[in-house]
Order: sequence, then structure tokens, then C-alpha cells
Amino acid sequence: MTQPFHLPRFYMPYPARLNPHVDAARAHSTRWARDMGMLEGSGVWEQADLDAHDYGLLCAYTHPDCDADALSLITDWYVWVFFFDDHFLDMYKRTQDRAAGKAHLDRLPLFMPADPGAAVPEPRNPVEAGLADLWARTVPAMSAGWRRRFAVATEHLLNESMWELSNINEGRVANPVEYIEMRRKVGGAPWSAGLVEYATAEVPAAVAGTRPLRVLMETFSDAVHLRNDLFSYQREVEEEGENSNGVLVLETFFGCTTQEAADTVNDILTSRLHQFEHTALTEVPALALEEGLGPDEVAAVAAYTKGLQDWQSGGHEWHLRSSRYMNEGAVSSAAPWQRLTGPGTSAADVGALLASAAAERLRAHAHVPYQKVGPARLPEFRMPFPLRLSPHVDRARTHLLGWTRRMGMLAEGVWDEDRLASCDLALCSAGLDPDATPEALDLSADWLAFGTYGDDYYPLVYGHRRDLAAARLTTARLSACMPVDAADAVPVVPANAMERALADLWARTTADMTAEQRRTLKSAVDAMTESWVWELSNQLQNRVPDPVDYLEMRRCTFGSDLTLSLCRMGHGPAVPPEVHRSGPVRSMENAATDYACLLNDVFSYQKEIQYEGEMHNAILVVQTFFGCDYPTGLRIVADLMNQRMEQFEHVVAHELPVLYDDFDLSAEGRAAMGAYVDDLRNWMAGILNWHRSVDRYRADYLARRAHGFLPDRPPAVPAPAYRVTA
Repeated sequence: MTQPFHLPRFYMPYPARLNPHVDAARAHSTRWARDMGMLEGSGVWEQADLDAHDYGLLCAYTHPDCDADALSLITDWYVWVFFFDDHFLDMYKRTQDRAAGKAHLDRLPLFMPADPGAAVPEPRNPVEAGLADLWARTVPAMSAGWRRRFAVATEHLLNESMWELSNINEGRVANPVEYIEMRRKVGGAPWSAGLVEYATAEVPAAVAGTRPLRVLMETFSDAVHLRNDLFSYQREVEEEGENSNGVLVLETFFGCTTQEAADTVNDILTSRLHQFEHTALTEVPALALEEGLGPDEVAAVAAYTKGLQDWQSGGHEWHLRSSRYMNEGAVSSAAPWQRLTGPGTSAADVGALLASAAAERLRAHAHVPYQKVGPARLPEFRMPFPLRLSPHVDRARTHLLGWTRRMGMLAEGVWDEDRLASCDLALCSAGLDPDATPEALDLSADWLAFGTYGDDYYPLVYGHRRDLAAARLTTARLSACMPVDAADAVPVVPANAMERALADLWARTTADMTAEQRRTLKSAVDAMTESWVWELSNQLQNRVPDPVDYLEMRRCTFGSDLTLSLCRMGHGPAVPPEVHRSGPVRSMENAATDYACLLNDVFSYQKEIQYEGEMHNAILVVQTFFGCDYPTGLRIVADLMNQRMEQFEHVVAHELPVLYDDFDLSAEGRAAMGAYVDDLRNWMAGILNWHRSVDRYRADYLARRAHGFLPDRPPAVPAPAYRVTA
């Protein structure tokens, strides 16, 4: 069969190495698969299938340094996960039997108990038998924290198969952002990262949930999945009728040829590998210093990072050799003088490596700030929801002026009354929450003022001074203004407007909250303030972010988690937490927040690019990645905005009703979720109206009040003063 496209030239700087215990792993996994019932008689695989796929070779390439016993166990895990995938395809995807597929998936977590000694059900099929055996053999060597993380990754891998099945049933192809997010779960690379920990070193608990370690895992995952999409397009899309493939997603989104889509997928893959390297070399060492990791912990993080690199190169080598994939011509794609042979030499295309690495790395650092770009251009915005405004908006405006004065926001040289008026944050709150009481609307406007002021403050104060250390200190002090225990006093003496404002907001907002609700809200505010430091770090490096990293961090810089946390808490306990954590609800929330974030980027393009020297704008990120002009970048961003809105509507209309049935949600719970959906609709409509109405982004206002410090009013720098409490 003719290949649908030529495989691109891959960026792979790490040489593949082969574990010497490969033959032992192959022999062991064959015996194990037969013992579990996966071969003859399963209806899915025969011995020839297992031999042809050669998962022993995959694991020997991806885990080159572990001993024979560990390699055999890891190989068994991969045999199991690929058997699960093929079994689910035959039993439920091809038959489109959603009910039976869900029943099958619902039982599998029972075979991964948190307590290794707990009893498990009697297995009914080879998937259950394999999982029970593997869990019992693996978890005794790992901590409780690792067991929780690995169980969650495994459940995501299993449960999001329903997302693929639903899309197949509907003939629906995901948009690019949705696809990247969901592919991490259903593709299994976070699960693979857990096995890398088993083979190398467990990540210290103190840093396991931090951004640098999360980015290492996510960039690893994205690169693994996009590479697999390129090699498996022919089998998945043309032979199996799958529509969960990155090449197909970009074909559909851009309306381009398969070859063009494949080349773009490879560009994203390369960008994700560059992001992995950037994080490993800049953010991870800084994290180790900040957290005070000991030598053993630093060595563990380094071993884990190297293990992820080994997986990338080894996985690539296996794709070149496995009969499961389209790989004709891939090994010999180099120029004649570059063609080396033998294991590991697929990464040795030195000319291609240097040429692509130099060009693609440099473009991220080549932006010239403060370029004149003219007034922001506004496309047609898809907004199917009506605008509703609170009748208390004028009262909120009066309150906000007095509050910002009392907090000191108008006396530090960043804002004055004119700047505050240009934001009209009370109007924004009036659209976001049209049914709020007067007091609740005042509180909402105050939160928006805090977030907007901080977003202006960090680049003006710390960006101009290139003072990342002071920004980190400010962020740490802001976090200290939010004690989780209601009985605790704020342990810092507020030293500036942001600290006074946050301490005041925290006291007014959390008075009636539980400790868990306060913890959730604190985490959301921390995510926002820490993301401002991330922006500063990029600014100091003159680095335009990777597109995927930008979109995900944009939710934090925009304060989306803060908004969502406050919205969820307003609907009481009728909705179980697991519903809010479910894939459809998170997908709905991310679609809504991305729409709002990208909307802001469209309106603020001139303000940020021309007047502020910013590089954190989706249009600029797209221009940099694709090498295109402003109108083209705007068109791509506008298309993505509209597709995120369509995804929001799709989830509400098709996925939420199924979710409610799956959780047997009560009538009260369904009503609460309906109110939450309405909150998000109001949020998007209100934000669009606000951007259209305020002076903050208008060309004439920007020409009059370009961002800069007010004369003779240097901003305050927080002093490290702490209040001693009993």
C-alpha cells in the first residue's frame, strides 16, 4: 500500500541504546501473555502478532539501563497496554458499543487498589487478569505517592478511550488544543513516564507536582504521541477508521494536504522537544535550588529526566523497525554521506539535526520588541450567548474607586484614576455575574482589579528592572497572604498595594469556606501569580513561548482557575467533586477559558506588542511558529477561538448529558451543573462585551497613555517583613 505522505526529517538529538537483556524480556513477555490469555483463543492476537510488534525491542530501546527483571516487568506492562488498546478496538470501537465499553472500563480500577494487600475481583478477561498481575508485582517497590499518580494515569488512559469512541460514533474530529489535551490521557505517555520512574528513580514528592516536572512529563508525552501519530496515520486513519490522530486533526483544522499536516505535526513535535530541553536546563535546576533538594533528590530528578530522553530516542528507533507502523524509507531518509547504520544511528543525521535545531531555536528568540503594528484588527467573533448586565454596575464602579484608593493601587506609579477608569472592571463583573448581589458584585470587581493590577505591575516593575528574584519574593509573599487555616493570621505585614488587596480579598471571600475550599482557591491564586513569574522569565530571555506551553500557561496568566474556583463554589455540594474533575467538564471549562484568553490576545495585540514590548500573545506566538504575518496569525487564532466555542457547545449538548447519566447525578446536581454552564456562558459574553466597551485596548487611548511609570512615583518594592504570631 502506498504511504499517504513522506515521513518528515525528525529532530532526535539523543542516540538510541539497546538494553542487553532484550532476548530475556521477549521470552518472558511471550510466556506471560500466553498465561494471561492474550494469545491463541483471545480473538485479538496470535503469536505472530506479538512477535511482529516486538514489544521486547520497544522496552529494551526505551529503558536501556535497567536490569533483566525490571525490563521483563516493564515489557509485560507494554504488552498489556497494547493488548488493551487492540481489545478495546475490536470489542467496542468497531462495534460502537458504548455501554459495554463503559462497563468494561469501570471494572479495571478495581484491580489497582491503593492498599497493595487489598483483595481484587476475579478477572473475567485477559485485560483484567494482566492488570491484576502487574499491579501486584509492581507496587511493592514504589511509594504510596507514586501508586496514586500511576493509578490516575492508568485510569485516564483507560477512561478517555470513551472520548475516542464517542468521536468515532459522531464522526467528529477534535480541534488542535482539545486533541493535545486528550491525547495525553488516552495516548498513555504520562503512564509511560510512571514506568520511567520505576526503571530509573522515583521523583521526589516535594517537586512531583511542580510546573517544571509537569512540563517535562507533558512535553515528553506530546512528543511521544505526535511521533506515534506520524508513524501510525496509515493504520489508524486509512485502515481502522480512527479520527484521533494529530495529522488528521491538522488536516481538518487548516484544510491542507496530508503532507502539509504531517510536516506541521513534526514542527510541533520538534518544538515540544525544544521545550523539554529548555525546561530541563533552566527551570529544573532553579526548582532544585528553591526547594532545597538534597544530592540524592537532585540525582533522582536527573536520572528521571535522562530516562525520558532515552524513551524518546528508543521509541523512535522502535517505530522505525516495528511492523505495526508505516516506516518505509524512514531509516534511509538522510543524504548518502549521512547514512550510518546500526542501532541508535537514526539520531545521527547530523546535518539535518544542526540545520533544524538552529533555525527553530533561534526563531523563538529573534522577536524585536516594540514594533509598530497599528490598531488591533478584530475578526468576526462567534458569540451565541446573550449579554446580561447587573443593574448594580454603577454602585460597583463607585465602590471600586474607593477600594483601590484604600489599598494603595493608585499611589504606586502603575495606575492612576484614568488608568482605572480605562479598565472599567465593574462593567466586566456586571457581565460575568449579572445576578450577583450588590456586595457580591463589589467583591467580584475587586478580584478583577487585583488580578489586572498584578498583571500590569509585574512586567512594569520587575520586567523593566530585569529583577526576577524580587518577583519571586513578591509571589511568595502574596501566597503567604492566604492562610488556609481560618484561625491563622496573615504571617506577613502587607508592604504594598497587592499584598493589602489580597489580604483584604482573602478575608472577605473565605470567611464561610471550608479548609478544602480555601486550599483550592489559594492554589488558583498561586497559579496566577506564579505564571506572571514565568512570563518575566521568558521576557528576560527574549523568548517567544512554545505554542502548546503558551496556551496552557495563558489560562493561568488570565486567572482562569481563580474564576472557575469561585464559580464552582457558588453551586454548593450538589455536584460531586469527581464530576468537576471529569474529562467532559474539564474540556468544557478549558474551551471556555481558551476562548476568553484568545479573545483578550486579539484585542490587546497593539497594546502588548507595540507599547509594552510583550511576547505573550497568541497571535505573536502563531506568527513566530509558522513564520507568517499578522493577518494570517490573526486568522489562525480567530479560527481556533471559534472552534473552542463550538467545542464548548458540543460538550454541553452531547457529553454532559451522558456524564450525568454515568454518575447518576441527582436532579439537584443537574440543576447546579446547568447553573454552572450558564455562569460560563455569561462569563464569555461578558468578557467580549467588556473588551468591546473599554478604553484599555483602543488605539487612541494607547497613543495618549502608553504604558510606563507616572512621573516621580516609583513603585514600592515589598520588604521581607514578617509578623510574629502566637
